[in-house]
Amino acid sequence: MSKTANIFLVGPMGAGKTTVGRRLAEARGMSFVDSDQEVEARTGVNIAYIFEKEGEAGFRKRERQAICELTQRHNLVLATGGGAVLDPDNRHWLAARGFVVYLHASVDQQLARTERSDNRPLLQAGNRRDTLERLFLIRDPLYREIADLVLHTDGRNARTLAREIEERIGRPAAAL
Repeated sequence: MSKTANIFLVGPMGAGKTTVGRRLAEARGMSFVDSDQEVEARTGVNIAYIFEKEGEAGFRKRERQAICELTQRHNLVLATGGGAVLDPDNRHWLAARGFVVYLHASVDQQLARTERSDNRPLLQAGNRRDTLERLFLIRDPLYREIADLVLHTDGRNARTLAREIEERIGRPAAAL
């Protein structure tokens, strides 16, 4: 199986992983799954509720199980949660089971894209900029560690980013 049989999108919140992932999956005739939405579907509650009741550790355990199972599928575009790369097993599965695209967004871009969002537990307390900067310092090296491709998303729309990913990867065999 070709590494591009699956495409996994990683990056911080607000980078556009879900929007780009949907466009990319549609263009390539692939299935699309957002790992955060998958965790919510499996539990029947939103991520904020999981964080409230089980803490971040409880959420990360559920996320890990979902990513383990999802990365074993074929013909899938997967948008991961921003913190999925914190788990070494997740990084291994993502890198080994698909083509990993790191959608890089500056802290300013993340702030702009998340300013009206109230469903991001890590941004609920304290200064949002400080939180995003702290998360970036921890997570950026982990995204880069597993990325086959790094794309900067600031000021770019989902259609353009999806098209660039397609150009870099090439058309799937089924589309030729």
